[in-house]
Amino acid sequence: MMIRIWVPLLLMINSAAAIQILEILAQYGLTTAYGIKTEPLPRFDTYDFIVVGSGPGGSPVANRLSENENWKVLLLEAGKTEGILHQIPSLAASFANSEYDWQYKSEPQSKACLGIIDRRCPYTKGKSLGGTSSINYMAYSRGHKLDFDNWAAQGNPGWSYEEVLPYFKKSERARLKELADDAYHGRDGHVHVQNAAWRTPLARAFVESGQELGYNIIDYNGQRSVGFSLGQYTMVNSTRCSASKAYLRLNRPNLDIITEARVSKVLIDENKYAYGVEFIKNNKSYRVNTRKEVILSAGAIDSAKLLILSGIGPKDHLDEVGIKVVKDSKVGYNLCDHVGFGGLTFLVNQSVSLIAKNIQTPKAALQYAIEGTGPYSTASGLEALAFIRTKYAPDARPDAELAFLAGAFHMDNGQGLPKARALTQEVYDRVWKPIEGQDAWTIWPAVQLPRSKGRLKLQSRNIEDHPLVDPKLLDDQADVEILLEAVKLSIELSKTKAFQQYGTKLHEIKIPGCEEFAFASDDYWRCAIRHTTVVFNHDMGTAKMGPSTDSDAVVDPELRVHGVTGLRVIDASIMPDMPVGHLTATVYMIAEKGADMIKKSW
Repeated sequence: MMIRIWVPLLLMINSAAAIQILEILAQYGLTTAYGIKTEPLPRFDTYDFIVVGSGPGGSPVANRLSENENWKVLLLEAGKTEGILHQIPSLAASFANSEYDWQYKSEPQSKACLGIIDRRCPYTKGKSLGGTSSINYMAYSRGHKLDFDNWAAQGNPGWSYEEVLPYFKKSERARLKELADDAYHGRDGHVHVQNAAWRTPLARAFVESGQELGYNIIDYNGQRSVGFSLGQYTMVNSTRCSASKAYLRLNRPNLDIITEARVSKVLIDENKYAYGVEFIKNNKSYRVNTRKEVILSAGAIDSAKLLILSGIGPKDHLDEVGIKVVKDSKVGYNLCDHVGFGGLTFLVNQSVSLIAKNIQTPKAALQYAIEGTGPYSTASGLEALAFIRTKYAPDARPDAELAFLAGAFHMDNGQGLPKARALTQEVYDRVWKPIEGQDAWTIWPAVQLPRSKGRLKLQSRNIEDHPLVDPKLLDDQADVEILLEAVKLSIELSKTKAFQQYGTKLHEIKIPGCEEFAFASDDYWRCAIRHTTVVFNHDMGTAKMGPSTDSDAVVDPELRVHGVTGLRVIDASIMPDMPVGHLTATVYMIAEKGADMIKKSW
């Protein structure tokens, strides 16, 4: 309730103003994440374990290791604590380009992001306690059985679906009202998983449209993976359940949590033993040592960056930026993301969507403040998901996702979502500005088993320089063809009775750059996909897990860095291949499993 009383402040303001309010409140100490005890600096010179990053990788690891009261654990986070406005689900897109976002961008893409500013798709990554789980859309989906069986088959014992399912369940505290396969869900974990307390009627229409076309309604975290479903989210009582809220609301004398502490280097001695870290806080550099291990959980971008800064990476690249080689390793390779298309918009003739005129009202604010329902309780419009198999699917796994949003790029009159996704002004003004104020919905199709892979490198050895993130989006034509099939299905869904009761009509203004093609032709959609590209910020794979016989592997199946003692990576970096779905749930699993591995080692 204390969180929800701030909603009236959001009335009749846009997303940027909401962040300004957050910053003003922070000056008076009114936005701290209650129940999380932090320290200004480490209390000890040496800890048993140092964990870098407090997202879905680091927070569980810090929690589980500090269960042993004989171990001193230090958790270092580069960002601040979460605030009150982070807890409001509908504001997810508001934090892009704020101080709570690392504000990474891809390198200019040649085959994607052509309608994005400078052809650089944004990589929105959380910079606060909770990491990206404090600013994402909260979707909770685990991946397919074959994803993990394939990991195991690549020489990673212990990572088959049967072996990782208990860790998914261990992390989860499910309270699902919709169809759920109970045997696949945990009830006593730290991460609250719930259905949204409120949704637009369009969400139900989306699920029913799938039924009309012969798809099943499923629990996509259960036994079946192909079908339609209302969303499952990392929420508790209509507020965000981030990694920090789930795992760090505790007061243990052996756990120190330091915010605004940016780790600049892992300290590694001549015997290739990681004995501590160097970090920067308030423009001062500090060093702290470890008796046992350093654990990097800073995410696929920053964990890879830290490894390379510490001398663990490709020798030719380390030589290029002037860093002494500690271990020649394929850090930064295997970079992959779920890439999608944001250019579909379907107009409706009733006030049933999440556009500004329906949200910024006293009724909506009071619904959330008093009852915890209404538009503010939705995950920024992401209300339902479908996982489908196109004709290109290589096996039983779905190779495309349909993410249903009860709005489109114009939903907040160009203030939030287009800026978060860095659409060029030309694209927005041509396509979406003419329909501002009109109710609409969209489906963002996304490739689930992308063939395109890229690489992360450093600009320099200066910690302040952003890394060069080049995912080579849509580099493989197969990814475009999968998206094309998903676009066609989305249009067929719009023609079903479920959607036609709202007079659904495809918005037909052509995307700039694709005018030469007949609207809705295959070539038009191929062009539009390359222009209005959206990344799901599911970056992974930059410190690939694999046995010592795998020349591309950076960490072993115990998540220990090959060739360096006392150093592990526990986050999305270690994924050998992209799993189906959204990555947060899988990172929680990796963290729970990784923490058990560490406990067993010591």
